[in-house]
Amino acid sequence: MGGNVLVVNAGSSSVKLRLLDPGDRVLAAHDLRAVAGRPDPDELERAVEELAQAGEVAITGHRVVHGGSVFVDPVLVDDEVERQLRALVPLAPLHQPAALTALADVSAVLPGVPRVACFDTAFHARMPPEAITYPVPMRWRDEYGVRRYGFHGLSHAYASRRAAELTGARRVVTAHLGSGASLAAVRDGVSVDTTMGFTPLEGMVMATRSGTVDPGLLLWLQTERGMTAEELTDALFHRSGMTGLVGSADMRAVLDGARRPGTPEALGLAVYLHRLRAEIAAMTAALGGLDALVFTGGVGEHAPPVRSGAAAGLGFLGVALDAERNSSYQGGDLEISASGASVRTLIIEAREDVEIARAARAQLPAHAG
Repeated sequence: MGGNVLVVNAGSSSVKLRLLDPGDRVLAAHDLRAVAGRPDPDELERAVEELAQAGEVAITGHRVVHGGSVFVDPVLVDDEVERQLRALVPLAPLHQPAALTALADVSAVLPGVPRVACFDTAFHARMPPEAITYPVPMRWRDEYGVRRYGFHGLSHAYASRRAAELTGARRVVTAHLGSGASLAAVRDGVSVDTTMGFTPLEGMVMATRSGTVDPGLLLWLQTERGMTAEELTDALFHRSGMTGLVGSADMRAVLDGARRPGTPEALGLAVYLHRLRAEIAAMTAALGGLDALVFTGGVGEHAPPVRSGAAAGLGFLGVALDAERNSSYQGGDLEISASGASVRTLIIEAREDVEIARAARAQLPAHAG
């Protein structure tokens, strides 16, 4: 069964609305600024009404960052599902509240239209036990549900599938690089490892998030410097990453400043690329080799020096770029591998909206039944 899907992608600073037809063509779009995870209610109402005029909305699909261990597939949202999603807010405090607010606000404008939650964690839910298990006390794992979940799954799912379509690759590493950043190791369309963990704080250096740091450092800051959990949370989520390294979350400013040796930007970019190369190599190890490397997301698509800087240290894996194709990218999906490179390297335009629309549309027969 087909139908138009209104895709709702809510973040802490914006809400992106897309109306996709049964062929995944974008019929209409609106991007709204959000303050503390919520756009102006009147603006949202007008935007949804305008989108609905472009085509009847059969179902809405909502990006929800965290599905916990319960929601491993897209699900039709009812009051009980919404209650369970609210219980997961502490695991994704930047994103989960925004998604739940948008879910309620859009439903108020489109009462009676079925709602589907699509989870960033779901793509990683079938990773092997050795990839999801932390070496911490068993009680933490059994009673508290401590494990690695992984995030950006909607982006990784789309990018890895698209890479396989374009190249036939079976072992794919996808690098979703934006304000948030994570990598995934994907074998035959299934995620087998990823860089984010229990929360979206683990792994790569990000715009304002630290990525992985020594847990002992956090204990030291608490015991020796008297920092509270709230202070650490604020620092690690909002004042670290590139912001902590150079004072700016804007990768364009970092790249511009990094052209001058000895600047904070030069160090910040070096730290970012060091971590990126290490994570790509780790994901390759999880796959037992590499057929295709994919860059996606705002930084992944629009920062040629990041792609070339990463590839410069990965020749031992078979990664090499065509400099002209890398620097002249103008959008869409493009292979940028050097001639003769054993690894196919691609830029894939991020299309989480397509992934959400397909998942939501698949729920229409269940709703009708």
